[in-house]
Amino acid sequence: MTIAVFCPNLIGDTVMATPTFRALRAGYPGERIVAVVKPGVAPVLDGSPWFDDYILFNPRSEHEAHQTRAVLALLRRERLDLAVLLPNSFRSALLAWMSGAARRVGYARGGRSLLLTDRLRPIRDGWGRFVPTPIVDTYLALARHLGCPIGSRRTELQTIPRDEQAADSALSNVGLLNGGPFVCLNTGGAFGPAKAWPEEHFGVLARRLATESGVGVLVLCGPSEREAARSIVALADHARVTSLADQALSIGLSKACVRRAAMLVTTDSGPRHFAPAFNVPVLTLFGPTHIAWTRTQHPLSLHILHPVDCGPCQKSACPKGHHRCMRDLDPDSVFRAASQMLPRRAIPRPHFDPLRLTVE
Repeated sequence: MTIAVFCPNLIGDTVMATPTFRALRAGYPGERIVAVVKPGVAPVLDGSPWFDDYILFNPRSEHEAHQTRAVLALLRRERLDLAVLLPNSFRSALLAWMSGAARRVGYARGGRSLLLTDRLRPIRDGWGRFVPTPIVDTYLALARHLGCPIGSRRTELQTIPRDEQAADSALSNVGLLNGGPFVCLNTGGAFGPAKAWPEEHFGVLARRLATESGVGVLVLCGPSEREAARSIVALADHARVTSLADQALSIGLSKACVRRAAMLVTTDSGPRHFAPAFNVPVLTLFGPTHIAWTRTQHPLSLHILHPVDCGPCQKSACPKGHHRCMRDLDPDSVFRAASQMLPRRAIPRPHFDPLRLTVE
């Protein structure tokens, strides 16, 4: 058999799909499995043992080889027996149908039911609205439908030598290589500004982690977040608070840095999911998004939020303009939660408001 797995379009969703990738490989151990994945997301899967090949697909890419016509030709040459669709887009179902895949498995939504041979139904309430369900479980249902063994819902990632070499270089450049434990801070997210925590708050948190917890602090960033990372370092104003802003950035570098970290403090964005995949403690700052969608049951995860009447709204920008769900999440509360997760601290473990915290 030849199987094409249409991978999610976002970094975090791709990490949450790794239990499904693992189950598919276990269910089809001797078959050829090809991943259809966006070029910008593919490095998340570097080093993984689940795929025999990758087809890079982005219909808006500047590279002709990644566009629809070229990718469709590749898929047709594969003579697919099975296409497993993790994205819920009409485009992914249409591409799978046009590829000639004999069997096409996915969720019946977005007007694409006729393009699928095997249709799973998303969970809805009595009003027809989607019920918040962990994405890990939603993806695993596809593998379960195909009879694949579901050994674990644990997410996992790998790094490759190039990632680790990049981390050695970057951490050496910022003075954190072999300098004791460090905490990573992740500020960004493709979802939109509603998930952002104020830079001023991150600066206060970074300074307190460095001065009171005695750890180094490394601010992660993507290419569009360099200035925000520099701003946080400036606001913290501490020698052991630094960032990747002046380094050669890559997903692999971020993965390798999180893998080495004592803890990750992050907004609800893609790199948040690197920590559970490497069994690293993670504190996630939630605001507009519903926690239930992205639970992974990682035992070292803690979620913190500031309850507001209008949330979670699931909007990429605050519809009311005040952004209180994130702005009113004060850095002192976040520091107390973070200190609870750091091992062997010199100061007593604090108490905190249980209404603000949920355990993964």
